[in-house]
Amino acid sequence: MADKDKPWLFRTYAGHSTAEKSNALYRGNLAKGQTGLSVAFDLPTQTGYDSDHVLARGEVGKVGVPICHLGDMRALFDRIPLEQMNTSMTINATAPWLLSLYIAVAEEQGADIARLQGTVQNDLIKEYLSRGTYICPPRPSLAMITDVAAFTREHLPKWNPMNVCSYHLQEAGATPQQELAYALATAIAVLDGLRDKVPPKSFPEMVGRISFFVNAGIRFVTEMCKMRAFTELWNEITRDRYGIADEKYRRFRYGVQVNSLGLTEQQPENNVYRILLEMLAVTLSRNARARAVQLPAWNEALGLPRPWDQQWSLRMQQILAYETDLLEYGDLFDGNPAIAAKVEELKAGARDELRLLDEMGGAIAAIDYMKARLVESNAERLGRIETNETVVVGVNRWQGGEPSPLTAGDGGIMVVDPAVEQDQIARLRAWRAARDEGAVQLALGALRDAARRGENVMPGSIAAAKAGATTGEWAGVMRQVHGEYRGPTGVSASPSNRTEGLEEIREAVDAVSARLGRRLKFVVGKPGLDGHSNGAEQIAFRARDCGMDITYEGIRLTPEQIVARAVEEDAHVVGLSILSGSHLPLIEDLMARIRAAGLDHVPVIVGGIIPDEDAARLRAMGVARVYTPKDFQLNTIMMDIVALVEPGAEAA
Repeated sequence: MADKDKPWLFRTYAGHSTAEKSNALYRGNLAKGQTGLSVAFDLPTQTGYDSDHVLARGEVGKVGVPICHLGDMRALFDRIPLEQMNTSMTINATAPWLLSLYIAVAEEQGADIARLQGTVQNDLIKEYLSRGTYICPPRPSLAMITDVAAFTREHLPKWNPMNVCSYHLQEAGATPQQELAYALATAIAVLDGLRDKVPPKSFPEMVGRISFFVNAGIRFVTEMCKMRAFTELWNEITRDRYGIADEKYRRFRYGVQVNSLGLTEQQPENNVYRILLEMLAVTLSRNARARAVQLPAWNEALGLPRPWDQQWSLRMQQILAYETDLLEYGDLFDGNPAIAAKVEELKAGARDELRLLDEMGGAIAAIDYMKARLVESNAERLGRIETNETVVVGVNRWQGGEPSPLTAGDGGIMVVDPAVEQDQIARLRAWRAARDEGAVQLALGALRDAARRGENVMPGSIAAAKAGATTGEWAGVMRQVHGEYRGPTGVSASPSNRTEGLEEIREAVDAVSARLGRRLKFVVGKPGLDGHSNGAEQIAFRARDCGMDITYEGIRLTPEQIVARAVEEDAHVVGLSILSGSHLPLIEDLMARIRAAGLDHVPVIVGGIIPDEDAARLRAMGVARVYTPKDFQLNTIMMDIVALVEPGAEAA
């Protein structure tokens, strides 16, 4: 029998509700054959707020697990020996803090921390471009990334201190060439910043510890070629720019989650096939095979997957690795002229984009440019779906079909118990009451002093973790020292030249504006901590090009701030986007404030991943229209807005 390669790490991105419930899920998944952990944190944890902060309302435990302090981290990894585990933590702005908590728990378990294996994502640049869970400005954030890397070199030599994350770039609309260039530019910025923090003899080894976390879309031949292009470009950059002689330190090491953006709410059973095909893109080519794969579940466009749904995706990986003969062969594509030509095309496009970024001063200096390009690329992608140039089965072709038995009964998703938030807050307050407050304040003061002096924040963060400090307190120190940041929206106030096909809507906007006596004013807001801004950006982008006067200030606003802006701008319509599942409490709060401000006459429209029963509740609160991913025709939404603000129109 032929020798077989070892399979990649099997992971499932998971975490919800509480540390205890997530721990049970992890242990169950490991028992089913999962070989690594991939931790999803909730939005307050990702953005540096404790569960009882005003901005955390409605967000606790929704898209991941809440971790406020060392006690939560203990519960998360209870009965899971961290010295034997390979753990990926999808955490960015608070990565130094979560890694500190992880180290503290490992030491409590008696682990040799030098043997810990895993990854913190720790990529803030993509947060400014696509995901939105940043806290501090770019340059101090970059310094914290390199602090983590320098600390792991000395204390956690098997740990990957950063995943350069191109995954969310593709989710935000990046072309393959943009995904290649923007991710590689991020890696260059990090390595340039790391050079002065490690001894020269250790630098090649640190280059070898940088890993990547990528996306694989449905065009699986192009995606497979993209991965081959990544490996070749990274080899060039590390060899030519950094002089890395040892080939093992020039290897492109990556994990992957395949594309969640392409999962559809309509005919969701089709998503199983999409996930399988996308997995092939990162496993078929031996020379560019992922080292770790985590697959979304078929129902993620509907809501939170159940354990069975995650098991189904895990079994998909296991069948490919153990039942097929894939791992018995060398690379299947070496010498294929079509593959070679596509790889060269992608590399050439990426090199052109990298040269442009370099001329701008690198990734940090080019954040505004990259954000605007992603919004434009995403608009083009959506336009191709709207015009049927890109076929999406069950969405713009073959929409008719049999009802799915997979969504019968419970709707096919898990629903987080609303009581989870109050339970978590009660535990947090009990933790604060029981700790040594003097020791906490002493540790936080030492951390603050270290950050102000530009010292590595990891030793002080670990000390604060052990003393009992909380996530919000750690982030509060960083906000105090470095300030907060609001990233670019990528949506300018000036219309683009992409108005072809919008003539009828533009005429309707002009007509209703004339009857209103001024330009139709549309205020778009994202309440809560959800940083998935693609939908809001595209609505604002299209509304602007249709001739509306838009106000869109980006992510992370309170309902109070959005209502205040609606009053200030004398809005004709307010649009809200929430994809975190926190729509009910946030919109209930906002609608009460709308009424209190005397804006009952202003229609409110809402978009997000919203189950039908929740949509009915939102309409009962007074919301005029509810849109979900199945409402992909943006022009239809634009005409709805015109009709809603027509003088005398009903807002429901």
